[in-house]
Amino acid sequence: MSLPTRYDWKKLQDFCANVFSAAGVKKEVADVVADSLIQADLRGVESHGVVRTAIYLKRIEQDMIDPFAEVEIENESVATALVNGKNQFGSVVGTKALEVAIKKAKENGAALVGVKGSNHFGTGAYYALKAIEQEMILLVVSNASQTMPPTGGIRPFIGTNPLAVGVPAGKEEPFIMDMATSLVARGKIIVAAQKGESIPLGWAIDKGGNPTTDAEAALEGSVLPMGGPKGYAISMFIDILAGVLTGAGFGKYVNNMYENWEEPQNVGHFFIAIDIKKFIPIELFKQRMDQYICEIKAEPKAPNVEEIFIPGELEHRKVIEKKTNGIELPLKVVQELQKIGERYGLDITQAQITLNTEEVTNNG
Repeated sequence: MSLPTRYDWKKLQDFCANVFSAAGVKKEVADVVADSLIQADLRGVESHGVVRTAIYLKRIEQDMIDPFAEVEIENESVATALVNGKNQFGSVVGTKALEVAIKKAKENGAALVGVKGSNHFGTGAYYALKAIEQEMILLVVSNASQTMPPTGGIRPFIGTNPLAVGVPAGKEEPFIMDMATSLVARGKIIVAAQKGESIPLGWAIDKGGNPTTDAEAALEGSVLPMGGPKGYAISMFIDILAGVLTGAGFGKYVNNMYENWEEPQNVGHFFIAIDIKKFIPIELFKQRMDQYICEIKAEPKAPNVEEIFIPGELEHRKVIEKKTNGIELPLKVVQELQKIGERYGLDITQAQITLNTEEVTNNG
């Protein structure tokens, strides 16, 4: 059996940034987009990683993303702002909005920043980690195109609208919650359909509103919200904050990046930043967080459980492992990136690394 092909994360990031630059994107924009993609892969969120390179490029080519747009603050007060992304890359828009939120939070203790005119902005953890570096608490949400029905409905109306929270700690790893509001990622259903496998009952419904274990029927229908009505309510509230309040699209007016080639996505986001130092000294907060985390991890464990984890801890360990051993990409993604590289005179094999058998064994 041949060893898996992996890619050095820094070289893979450089490859992606060079691809976007070769496509005419400014270097500072290309660097942010590539960073967002690689950080997702490092944390094990492959659905938001370099697999998105091709669709991002296609949307540039079809004038569905404006990589030259200047993100603007349209309306603001001392602690609030409305950012217009002007259809720039979502990760660039999100980064700008985060900078505004952190600046205002440092000045006023907290800040609320809404965003309209954006695109898919990657993982929420990408922004949570940046806020943690600034010793801030961050809550960030985004809406998305239709994939889930309202409870009692049978067709998609709201997105799997994600919610992320980041909280710094001291010696312990920070608390990072990053989740969609669906029971399961739609990408898992796509994989099951490709393999001809069934899916667990409760993941999705078919287009007639019937529970199904058929992955193909599920893709024609809808994924279901986590916790039934509770997940639906949370997703709807995110849509209100990120879409209705900001002037961005909401519900059926958030356009699908893979299907709509006539209009921009007009995705909305919402950032809430809190300056911890305006409440208690930062070192005291970190000590209290460490105590809290340690006491949780020391709780009695259920049978066959070796360790209790806090949100974000497993992803942090994946980052360490992948930075050491490389990012493994599916063959289909590798082939796609190879073709993209050839188009722009770039060679993805320059980022390739190979582990010997001993290294693979020692690193699990």
